[in-house]
Amino acid sequence: MLISPAYAQGAGAPGQDIFGMLVPFILIFFIMYFLIIRPQNVKRKEMADMIANVRRNDTVITSGGLVGKVVKIIDDHEIIVEIADGVKVKVIKGTLADVRAKGQPVKGDEKKKAKSGSDKKS
Repeated sequence: MLISPAYAQGAGAPGQDIFGMLVPFILIFFIMYFLIIRPQNVKRKEMADMIANVRRNDTVITSGGLVGKVVKIIDDHEIIVEIADGVKVKVIKGTLADVRAKGQPVKGDEKKKAKSGSDKKS
């Protein structure tokens, strides 16, 4: 006979097998929590605080890409933003992507000021 007979093996301790199978899932959950879930919650909380603290004359950027200065705060959910001289739009606070302080320049303005300052010295 070339085929050997197959015999049923004895059952092992069921508690050890279940624990052994659950350990990888528990480890994966903790890794996912600390690498993905927790940082997302912290970022969301910072964004909510930033939007709640919007004041007049702050420069804001909407999620649609409009950059403007806050002219008036209507209520907790809406503000009026001036995007050009005399052009004002009503914006929902939830659509704000970034809030810059009054004194914080836009990146392009820094370069222009540096060039114009060096041109004046020459």
